[in-house]
Amino acid sequence: MPQAPAIPQATRRQHDREIVALAVPAFGALVAEPLFVMADSAIVGHLGTAQLAGLGVASALLTTAVSVFVFLAYATTAAVARRVGSGDLPAAIRQGMDGIWLALLLGAAVIALVLPLAPGIVDVFGASATAAPYATTYLRISSLGIPAMLVVLAATGVLRGLQDTRTPLYVAVAGFVANAGLNVALVYGAGLGIAGSAWGTVIAQCAMAAVYLTVVVRGARKHGASLRPDAAGIRTSAQAGLPLLVRTLSLRAILMIATAVAARLGDADIAAHQIVLSLWSLLAFALDAIAIAGQAIIGRYLGAEDAAGARAACRRMVQWGIAAGVVLGLLVVAARPLFLPLFTSDPTVKETALPALLIVALSQPISGVVFVLDGVLMGAGDGPYLAGAMVVTLAVFTPVALLVPALGGGLTALWAAMTLMMAVRLTTLWLRARSGRWIVTGATR
Repeated sequence: MPQAPAIPQATRRQHDREIVALAVPAFGALVAEPLFVMADSAIVGHLGTAQLAGLGVASALLTTAVSVFVFLAYATTAAVARRVGSGDLPAAIRQGMDGIWLALLLGAAVIALVLPLAPGIVDVFGASATAAPYATTYLRISSLGIPAMLVVLAATGVLRGLQDTRTPLYVAVAGFVANAGLNVALVYGAGLGIAGSAWGTVIAQCAMAAVYLTVVVRGARKHGASLRPDAAGIRTSAQAGLPLLVRTLSLRAILMIATAVAARLGDADIAAHQIVLSLWSLLAFALDAIAIAGQAIIGRYLGAEDAAGARAACRRMVQWGIAAGVVLGLLVVAARPLFLPLFTSDPTVKETALPALLIVALSQPISGVVFVLDGVLMGAGDGPYLAGAMVVTLAVFTPVALLVPALGGGLTALWAAMTLMMAVRLTTLWLRARSGRWIVTGATR
């Protein structure tokens, strides 16, 4: 953290109000996203085991796509927030439109790949002979909604950059309700089976994208910003997003390696790992909400050339991250007797998961700071550093994780390695924050 004088109480209160105003709606929107898959699973599950298995494979692929392309939201948030801070709203919206055009281009490319290659992709992911046809059907139809899904990501970044996280919350909740209703109507009412579930999701995603585009277009017309695609602007958006793509892929690789190692430990270990990982992911949503607030607030301060304000906001958000981590850790400890029975009745799985859950609880303050600093550096447009730091983290984590089964360690040792991974991230991010090199002011970095 860069050295700075103590933050006056009035300034702390102002930061607190901004963080709460942005983070609470952001958390609601983040939680609403995985509910799409849960609703589909609940509805399709009553069709049969093969259909549910097919949905599981296809939805895993689609979820991976969302995580890979999330840089559309992150990069757009930082770029738009900077221009908001500089007082140039037309340029802010123009930058957002560049991100949306990039999303449409990437979405079209994904469709061109998935439609012909869907059977092969499903086969690579190990779908059984009975589940594969359902997975292929769902994947092909759902791929038609990927451009809309990516537009939602980019447009969400636009609104976050404009300091608006409420609209994404409203759209996410409405999208979930529409998705659930359409799934029931098309799967059972129209008798379309798993194809109906896929079409319901596509329609809901397209409707969400349409709402976002309506909001952005109105803003563009109000401020006289051009809506036409601009090759230079799209290229700039892609260049800003590339380092964040590297960062995201490195993080996904860490999670995949952890799951692969857990699978080698035995059935009880992989089952317990999935339970612990699901809780870890849920906790990440809460901490990521603060990070999203950080992206928007830091970008705005730097765009306004207020370096002192950016430092003060960073310090206050770190305090929030630590406090949130402590609270979440205590909740995990207190709720563990209630949490585990929700997922399993197997005493062996419970016994295996419990020590790993305690490690997760103890590591939450570390995670809180990591998520906050991640958001701060994203808001500063410091993508190249984030990419390099995550590659270093991957390089440290991989041999340690692979040694767990070789040395006879169990799931507890694996989650100790996960905590080491977070500690490495904390070290790299903290060093960058202290250096102050991320503080580059102005409408562009």
